[in-house]
Amino acid sequence: MRINIIRGQNQIGGSIIEVASDSTRILLDAGSELEETDPVAPPIDGLFSGNASFQAAFISHYHGDHIGLCDKILPGIPIFIGKAAGRVTNAARAYMGKPEYHFSGFYESEKPLIVGDMIVTPYLCDHSAFDAYMFHIACNGKTALYTGDFRSHGRKSFRALLKKLPQVDILITEGTTLTRPPTKPVTEVALEQQAFQILSEAEGPAFVLMAGTNIDRLVTVYKAARQAKRILLQDLYLAAISTAAGGCIPRPRDFFDVRVFTTTGADERYEQLRSYGDARIGKKFIVNQNFIMCVRPSMRTYLEKLTELKSFDNGVLLYSMWEGYKEHADMADFLNFMRGEGVKVISLHTSGHADGNTIDDLVEKVRPSVIIPVHTENSAWFSRYQGVAIIEDQVFSF
Repeated sequence: MRINIIRGQNQIGGSIIEVASDSTRILLDAGSELEETDPVAPPIDGLFSGNASFQAAFISHYHGDHIGLCDKILPGIPIFIGKAAGRVTNAARAYMGKPEYHFSGFYESEKPLIVGDMIVTPYLCDHSAFDAYMFHIACNGKTALYTGDFRSHGRKSFRALLKKLPQVDILITEGTTLTRPPTKPVTEVALEQQAFQILSEAEGPAFVLMAGTNIDRLVTVYKAARQAKRILLQDLYLAAISTAAGGCIPRPRDFFDVRVFTTTGADERYEQLRSYGDARIGKKFIVNQNFIMCVRPSMRTYLEKLTELKSFDNGVLLYSMWEGYKEHADMADFLNFMRGEGVKVISLHTSGHADGNTIDDLVEKVRPSVIIPVHTENSAWFSRYQGVAIIEDQVFSF
């Protein structure tokens, strides 16, 4: 087994990993660089250029730093992703007018796929992206586990996952949070309780600013809103994503206390709104509701018009994203606008990534003899594991 970390060591994002034998090459993730607006594929022969020489590509989840180069992969290479993840990412792309990704098939948790002389087994894990997976690879008597991005404080049981994972020779693991001071992460359930308390005490309208594809956070906000007797207002973008997620995810039409609105009168968007039937709601009806509205900086003009019908005084905005985004000009301007309208901005967020204790638990369970850190700027942290080789070479053969 040969592992080539094409990109993703000593940095966060841009993950591209090759696992190969003498006869088989597979790809684990095809990520763009963080905040890369027009992704450019590195010159990798057989993957992005030349004749296809990879037998399959497996995408762990739909965040851009893991899937952003998916459309650059040569047409002859089959691309696999989780079924719900595929629906969500293509719903988001369709809304933004981008071409859909063409997936060749969909894997399922704990169901092995045979590719050449490799057996790839996905394991559903918890992350801020919906339907995210780890990959176990077995080849010629050797085994590896690639974690993708994961955590233990979301809504899926990490303990249940650990029980399923076998011991492996090689662990390729993320370490996104390892440059931060060690703290116990806030769970999604704890966030729900905090959000409920805030929403119950707020006298004015409520808003939440979160990533549209963070389905765990959507569930957290919905549960808190329901307890506080507020309806949840989703814009068309979020409604498209929640509808694509399906299942028990709160969405218009299927949840009586979830409504959908549009911020534009464009014909295409209005037709999309009409498709939601009685679940749609306009500004004149919104102002008479006790609500929490999902918002983004691009909605400022819409919200300015809403203030003409309803005062935002004594309102609250739950800021549920990475704190670093507050330094971006558009975000700073939007938050200042909301504050100027009498809205209190409260940070209410938790990471989508594993903390050190969670990584410790994973290492103790799978007992690797080799660890290859990726998706981290602190590979030195892994030297804590005695008797385990920490590999930072780009190519490792085992």
